[in-house]
Amino acid sequence: MWLKPEEIMLKNAFKLWLTEKDNQYFILQRRRGYGEGGGGLTGLLVGTLDTVLDSTSKVAPYRILHHTPDSQVYLSIACGVTKDEIVQHWDWLQQNIMRTLSVFDSSEDITSFVQGKIRGLIAEEGKTSLVLEDDPEKFREALLRFEKWFELPPEEKLVTYYSCSYWRGKVPCQGWLYLSTNFLCFYSYLLGSEVKLVISWDEIWRLEKTSTVLLTESIHVLAHGEDHYFSMLLHLNETFVIMEQLADYSIKRLFDKEAFQREPALSDPMQITKRGLEAHAKSEQFRTFFRLSKEENLLEVHESFLWVPFSHFNTLGKICLSENYLCFASQDGSQCHVIVPLREVVNVDKPDSSSRAVTVYIRGKRALRFSEVRGYQRLASTIRSRCGISASPQHSASSETIRGDCQSLINHFEDNPEDVTLMVGQKDGSKAVSTEALMTVFHPQDAENLDPKMLKEKMKEQSWNIHFSEYGRGSSMFFTRKTRDLIVRGVPEALRGELWMQFSGAVNDMATHPGYYTELVEQSLGTSTLATDEIERDLHRSLPDHPAFQSDTGISALRRVLTAYAYRNPQIGYCQAMNILTSVLLLYAKEEEAFWLLVAVCERMLPDYFNRRIIGALVDQAVFEDLIRENLPQLVENMTDLSFFSSVSLSWFLTLFISVLPIESAVNVVDCFFYDGIKAILQLGLAVLDYNMEALIRCHDDAEAVTILSKFFDSVTNKDSPLPSTVQQAPVGNNDKASHIKVDICELIREAYEKYGSIRSEEVESSRKRNKLYVIQTLEDTTKQNVIRVVSQEVTFSASELDELYNLFKRQHFLYCYWTLKSPALLHHDPSLAYLEQYQLGFQQFSVLFSLLEPWSFCTNKSTLSLWIFRLIDDNKDGLVNFKEFCCTLDILYCGSFTNKLKFLFKLHLPPAFTGSPLCSKEQRITHFIPMTEDSPHLNRLAAFDLPEDGVIRKSPERARGKVDLQAYLKQWQNEILKKEETIKDLPRINQTQFIQFSKTLYNIFHGDPEEESLYRAVAHVTSLLLRMEEVGRRLQEPREESTQPDDSPGAAASAFEDEFPTKEDSTTPESASTSSSTNSQDAGSDLSEMEWSFSFEQVLASLLNEPSIVSFFERPVNFQTKLEQAKFAQLKLKTK
Repeated sequence: MWLKPEEIMLKNAFKLWLTEKDNQYFILQRRRGYGEGGGGLTGLLVGTLDTVLDSTSKVAPYRILHHTPDSQVYLSIACGVTKDEIVQHWDWLQQNIMRTLSVFDSSEDITSFVQGKIRGLIAEEGKTSLVLEDDPEKFREALLRFEKWFELPPEEKLVTYYSCSYWRGKVPCQGWLYLSTNFLCFYSYLLGSEVKLVISWDEIWRLEKTSTVLLTESIHVLAHGEDHYFSMLLHLNETFVIMEQLADYSIKRLFDKEAFQREPALSDPMQITKRGLEAHAKSEQFRTFFRLSKEENLLEVHESFLWVPFSHFNTLGKICLSENYLCFASQDGSQCHVIVPLREVVNVDKPDSSSRAVTVYIRGKRALRFSEVRGYQRLASTIRSRCGISASPQHSASSETIRGDCQSLINHFEDNPEDVTLMVGQKDGSKAVSTEALMTVFHPQDAENLDPKMLKEKMKEQSWNIHFSEYGRGSSMFFTRKTRDLIVRGVPEALRGELWMQFSGAVNDMATHPGYYTELVEQSLGTSTLATDEIERDLHRSLPDHPAFQSDTGISALRRVLTAYAYRNPQIGYCQAMNILTSVLLLYAKEEEAFWLLVAVCERMLPDYFNRRIIGALVDQAVFEDLIRENLPQLVENMTDLSFFSSVSLSWFLTLFISVLPIESAVNVVDCFFYDGIKAILQLGLAVLDYNMEALIRCHDDAEAVTILSKFFDSVTNKDSPLPSTVQQAPVGNNDKASHIKVDICELIREAYEKYGSIRSEEVESSRKRNKLYVIQTLEDTTKQNVIRVVSQEVTFSASELDELYNLFKRQHFLYCYWTLKSPALLHHDPSLAYLEQYQLGFQQFSVLFSLLEPWSFCTNKSTLSLWIFRLIDDNKDGLVNFKEFCCTLDILYCGSFTNKLKFLFKLHLPPAFTGSPLCSKEQRITHFIPMTEDSPHLNRLAAFDLPEDGVIRKSPERARGKVDLQAYLKQWQNEILKKEETIKDLPRINQTQFIQFSKTLYNIFHGDPEEESLYRAVAHVTSLLLRMEEVGRRLQEPREESTQPDDSPGAAASAFEDEFPTKEDSTTPESASTSSSTNSQDAGSDLSEMEWSFSFEQVLASLLNEPSIVSFFERPVNFQTKLEQAKFAQLKLKTK
């Protein structure tokens, strides 16, 4: 590797370098302790220095120096890990530089030319891989050490590195922490003691910052049941953020593909950098806080003061600018923030240089004045340019016209209610979209009704109108403490839909996608998928007691919203609980608004809640358990098993308490959720447990605790609700509910905010990330245990061996995903499939893993043999092998009897495993059998399938796009039940071509064995014997006059086998020996094209049983545990392409 020329001291006190080659201008040196004569005390000292000190010249064992005869200055210009590498650099200097240097007159010119040339080479090398790094030179040095110490495939991308201490017990090891795309690595070398650690991100269970008496601050990593602690980091927070991002990236990419597909910034593992990860983390935090879509990225951040008109003072905070939004959040504890869509900006004043101020004018005659902005001129210029860009494609005059037309249409239906009933919710699947909230249609407010509840409702509306006049209304409203206070008291029925849209950010989604929902409704109309079937089944289960969903109006609107969303997001499709949530949204929001609210909930506010494994809900349950331990210690002391609260609270999170509370009370919870997010649900959950703590402590079992909570929820009321009894939800609890004290929902929510309002949203998000690793790894471990339990009934391997074998199998699956942008292996992983089918290997993956675990260490021609085995065990012919099929194969080869092993080899030479001719070259045979694309089905099976565009055959259709063929699954299940044990009599006879290849396979398997010669002789003897037996049998069956040609019989082939028998004296390679013998035998048999001969398995078995050397070879025990240990270390080092 070429280095930036730096001056060094050649003569040092320790004499750490030895000169290998030199000439007039260059010196090639080897570091003492490396290469020939390395080791001893010098090697230990040098190794310790190389690890502790951060300099390539002290790490790389070879280097090249430049000097001139009349100068005492030496410059290091290259280094190398191996001698071959440094010699290449030396030869290049000899051929390209030496002749040129002779034309210079002065030493200064020579040195200047060499420095310029080396810098040019470095710049050329770093054009692609290092352009995004902060310090390319230091990064090159770190990359050199990373490649040297860990020997990972060259595709592995180093992201960053840090100096730190790794704790082994109570002893710290000072070394270097390397964070790459797929691995966490640590290396230390102190006085002969080497510590090397390689952990893949997908194996990590816990990643958290900890603090103990011994370690003031450290990073704790839990992987494979072992705890690892890293401390003494100069930038601990920065290191932790990068580690957290890499772990989350790996989890999303390998396990949670649904979430990963929404992260385009991290789609290519080869382009990930430290700077990119830091920017992604900041953008993620920015989007979460301001409830913005995934397309928004944080572009600029400026500290400034914002003039707050309602408070008449400047509040300190930060301006955050993205592609389409200008946001501000205070930092002085006032909890004030504002979100300004750039489409609403009408003008930007000329910056005021005296106060460094920028004034932004917004529609509605409002203005925001930011002062003391350090880059005020650049900010003003950026806002102007962004407004121009934002206004052109997405918010053009045509878009304004469309929205104006939509608004006029809405106004028309408001003035003509009879048209609404014609337009909304026709059961025949009408394309019409409802433009009224269902509560408005089924429970219109009576302006003349002056009962106390309605008067209180009017007072709430008046309070909100005053708030709007002071803090603004619409997309640029200020969010303050007062806003939250009004939310806690309860939102008026008339404003609920508008405020939900505002707080969730759905109002911006709808404004930037005019007509999108209508198009979705038209496109999804009439589609029939698994999702639509599930939707139809659940339509009448959604708030069945509410009048709105006892009519076609509400049911049809619910059908359209859910079907449109399933069409928009097929990864989620439809999940139970979405119908309950959408029903409540439709009550208070127009149909299109309800759709965008559902988008905000499913894709931003409750991420991963409504996927196949409800990972998001499980993660938040884990966060809830942590909060219980922290805030309710008395409950924890009396109930050691907190898993009960996870099971009982699942519906709380999935339905936002709608399924357990009366509808008139549940909507108040939804109000808080849209303002504060999941934090509001967590707070309320803690308040519910706190309210019932004494009763829960006295419980004897879980059933009693469930009864207590059910009765409590039935007793929750909303005394201020103006809804009539026909709309309010009837209690679902016991009849003795009246004996329980009524609990007002507003009081319960207020208590939750007072007691647990100190929980910060940032802490919740951090806890979510921490617990997500544990939840997903727990699900993966459950999958593994289920697979092992099933497979253990079929094989003789122990549970621990199956556990290690599963880890190898799963890692082999992932190895093809680590360095590939769109790995077919990754597309095969589908968590919704049966446990055995979740991880499968294509041929290339199978071949690599089988080569590590096969019992015949010296077997030649492994690729062809692996291919035949793969085709044999691929029962369903889909080009994939699952863990059970793989284990059963190894079980036969390691633990099977001689008969079973021989039967397996025999079947390898029958269709479908073997279909080729021995005369074909190895390349032709492999090309014929290997799929055209990696991991796709076999070439000779491609015609039987209509492949999708990605070339992947899926075992089950996508969740929302296609229907599951239940008949096919039932038929497959029936066939497996009726499948009988195969006997040796069921095997077909092996023909001439197949038998010749069978003999060659035996030669290849025996290659390299200590008894190789006797095994070769035994194969030749068995082959000759079988051919003579066939000849005798044929002669007994044929007329006597036709058997007088000795050269045209199997006996000729037998003679050929005997004549061509290989020995160590005349043949050194089994490939050539077996080829010559089989070729001659085929030549002899080729004259018998009219008289093809064949053998049964019983004949082959009986003949081989008479050869003790062959029997002892196959019955010789092989240590499977040793093979597993060797495979663990070798798996990463093999080529994975």
